[in-house]
Amino acid sequence: MSRRQFRAPERTAAGPADDTGCGILHVDMDAFYASASLLARPELRGTPVIIGGGNRGVVLSATYEARRFGVASAMPMSRARRLCPQASVIAPDHALYDRISKAVMATFAQITPLVEPLSLDEAFLDVFGAIRRLGPPATIAQQLRDTIADEQGVTCSVGVAPTKFVAKLASGLAKPDGMIVVPVPEVVGFVQQLPVAALWGVGDRTEEQLHRLGLRTVADIAHTPVATLRRALGENGAALHELAWGRDPRRVVPVRRERSIGSDETFAYDIDDPIEIHRRLLRLSERTAARARAAQMMGRTVSLKVRFSDFTTITRARTLRDPTDVSRDVYETARDLFDALALQRARIRLVGVRLEGLVETALAPVQGALDEPEHGWRDADLAVDRASARFGAGAVRPGSLVGLSSGRTSRTKRP
Repeated sequence: MSRRQFRAPERTAAGPADDTGCGILHVDMDAFYASASLLARPELRGTPVIIGGGNRGVVLSATYEARRFGVASAMPMSRARRLCPQASVIAPDHALYDRISKAVMATFAQITPLVEPLSLDEAFLDVFGAIRRLGPPATIAQQLRDTIADEQGVTCSVGVAPTKFVAKLASGLAKPDGMIVVPVPEVVGFVQQLPVAALWGVGDRTEEQLHRLGLRTVADIAHTPVATLRRALGENGAALHELAWGRDPRRVVPVRRERSIGSDETFAYDIDDPIEIHRRLLRLSERTAARARAAQMMGRTVSLKVRFSDFTTITRARTLRDPTDVSRDVYETARDLFDALALQRARIRLVGVRLEGLVETALAPVQGALDEPEHGWRDADLAVDRASARFGAGAVRPGSLVGLSSGRTSRTKRP
């Protein structure tokens, strides 16, 4: 069953659906990166457009016209071009996306302090406390949609429901540029018509397990004994049973801590020289550690990602004795993880370095090494941060990175 075959809650001649008790909104921008990029290219609206770079990069976003040809986010650009050769390709403008995202989040904050961002382009809002001031939830949702379209020139879809889970399902069905209200009495019927893959926690492997049990719709899960689901899926089975009845007790959490900070680089050509990989890891480690310091966070675990020319990807991680935001610590750990792979001239297309297990710097006192001078590596990093803030990123860098051009693709990922 495709998403467009799902049945939205019915509307009657008497008016729109009853939104009583539906104070949770999920707002999701429509093809956000593509829509934002088209603000400067209005002549491309209504045509297939792909946001990405080069044949070796990946698709960041695509217009709905391009998606009809099978183009999807994170797809290799080479494949996207084959699927939709007539598409226009636009390079990403991350500064623009960040600016619009901040403006949209500021609009949310004017409605309610209970805003839980999930990414640059989507968030949950709890508007129960705003109903007396601004009107029913559906009215608030429509005001948000109108304000964002008028002020930012991009559209969004909104799900209005009593719980986060149902609101997110509804916003997905409302796309593009729509709104769906799921009244409290209709929640169970709305959820149980969906295929099992619609439930949170159901990936490809879990979907296969459910299919082997003969469970293909959410209604099938709802009417399966919890004990049976637990035997097959562990505690995840019990959680899926709750969702199958539309039960989701989670509240909207205004502040979400980053779980990881890191950078990836897709090379312009495959690299098989370990020394060159070390240079790239050094640059990524410095970038990752600098971003951690800027966020006032430290990480307990350093993670390495390596993607080969055939797109096979492996990850390795090591947990440190103490959390760190020191570039040298991150690099030495990432380098050791790479060297431990003992690769023999393998052709590599991407490497990534990530700090995980984040804690606030204020809660993780810096522990200096016994043989470290009074002004150690962290002081050097902080001095570089100050120089970068004044003269621009890259004004001060290790000698081994002089002459190294910027990477083809570099991203900071957050949940």
